Amino acid sequence: MNNPSIPASDRTPSAFDHRKYVAYDTPTLPDRTWPDRVITQAPIWCSVDLRDGNQALVDPMTVPQKLMMFELLVDLGFKEIEIGFPSASQTEFDFCRQLIEEERIPADVTIQVLVQAREPLIARTFEALKGVKQAIVHVYNSTSRVQREQVFRQDMNAIRQLARQGARWVKNYAQQYPDTQWRFQYSPESFTGTELEYAISVCNAVLDVWQPSAEAKAIINLPATVEMSTPNVFADQVERVHRALAYRDAVVLSVHTHNDRGTGIAASELAVMAGADRVEGTLLGNGERTGNMDIFTMAMNLYSRGVDPELNLADVERIEQVYTTCTNLPVHPRHPYIGELVYTAFSGSHQDAIKKCLAVRQPEDPWEVAYLPIDPADLGRSYEAVIRVNSQSGKGGVAYLLEQNTGYRLPRALQVAFAQVVQQESERSAKEIHAAWITQAFHDAYSQQAPLSVESYRLNAARGGKDQLSVEVIYHGQAQTWVGQGQGPLAAWVNAVNNHCGLSLEVDDYAEHSLGHDKDADAVAFVALKGNDTVFWGCATGSDIVRTALDAVVAGANAAIKQAVDKQDKQSA
Repeated sequence: MNNPSIPASDRTPSAFDHRKYVAYDTPTLPDRTWPDRVITQAPIWCSVDLRDGNQALVDPMTVPQKLMMFELLVDLGFKEIEIGFPSASQTEFDFCRQLIEEERIPADVTIQVLVQAREPLIARTFEALKGVKQAIVHVYNSTSRVQREQVFRQDMNAIRQLARQGARWVKNYAQQYPDTQWRFQYSPESFTGTELEYAISVCNAVLDVWQPSAEAKAIINLPATVEMSTPNVFADQVERVHRALAYRDAVVLSVHTHNDRGTGIAASELAVMAGADRVEGTLLGNGERTGNMDIFTMAMNLYSRGVDPELNLADVERIEQVYTTCTNLPVHPRHPYIGELVYTAFSGSHQDAIKKCLAVRQPEDPWEVAYLPIDPADLGRSYEAVIRVNSQSGKGGVAYLLEQNTGYRLPRALQVAFAQVVQQESERSAKEIHAAWITQAFHDAYSQQAPLSVESYRLNAARGGKDQLSVEVIYHGQAQTWVGQGQGPLAAWVNAVNNHCGLSLEVDDYAEHSLGHDKDADAVAFVALKGNDTVFWGCATGSDIVRTALDAVVAGANAAIKQAVDKQDKQSA
């Protein structure tokens, strides 16, 4: 259709010309109520992975793959599962028969099948369902203006009569199989491209045929076969149908959104606020074009706000494994909730905030952690994967990874110093820096044990005076005994080191903490030695805290000795 907003003289073909598109008609609903509603319980979920998802694959699922997917959906808690289009192919027909004849359908699960409003296809569909305990027969015909005018070349009344006739065929064939508990579903395909009041009239015509009751409810499904508007417009459409639908107390109002505009999930969420009782979609959003509504994400959205999704999605490893095996599609690393990188922070400020929130959080507290909308552990993800380091990271992320790998809780000044070491390497390599490298780099930088090392020590603590410390050392390969005095063993040892190494160091900072919770746990000690306006950090671990402190001083002193030697070498050169 020509866009009247474009002057006739200017309607020339263009490779990229927005003027050939027209704005979507929006319903007039000034008294809309959905914006004030809050979702407090999960909708009825219906998975269409085995039908809509399957037909969108380059290589449709084999029967073993379909069985694997069906079993996953059952285990996740889906009570309604659309298994296919049994009148469309022998494979689809045989899969339906296999589920029924091998009694693979649990008593609390209802399978759903799709069929066009054509009598031979409806007859074949009921043949495929023979012997099933309960089933939903989902009949549809396209009602959109474009398809009426350009595909079917029929008027509104003819299309409405086709819907009514399809409903009659479904009802009549169901009567031939009285042992099955039947439920009927109708979709005005391409609902979003159908004039709203006309779509309502078609749905009501179908309901007049079925005459649903509170005991035998029908399903009216509103498919955004192609997503054409913003989610709020779809919500207005759903609320209008919700108000105008006949037999409303005997109807389950369902939606089936696609993701052509990238807002399929939002459209379904707003639709539930607008009165929809049921949502069709696929796990992880596989489907035609840009995909179907992603049930996993919508369910986890509810979960993250304290609403029971009524699906058990905790085993994300299995979900991802079955999904990739059955669809031959990858899971995007940024896919909400399940992607490899969704709980990962590289930014320094993000890492620092996460680290601090996790440090103060108590197990009984509500989940409130910066940048993490849910607890990764709920989906089997470890905290070790939350913070990862690259050139964008800061001291908090580096310190977090080191603590996860070693148990060390670095003093803030040491965090700053070590982060610079990691930053230099990440910028040099232009790659992510892993925890193993960080751990090794920390020990290389702050645990140097040459040319000086401690063999043993004797401490004579003086009450009210200076302590005397006698230490057996190896210095440049030679065994020696060094003696020092000071206010406490640390000061006494620094005094001895200065006297024998020609240094002028003093303790600028010291920290220690246990590496476990029992009385025999090792401890770690950190010491900062200042000399000539330079700070040399040392770290050591051990079960004897005095010896551990001495070894930490040794590590810092060795760094100072190395710097002095390097300076002399440069001057000599």
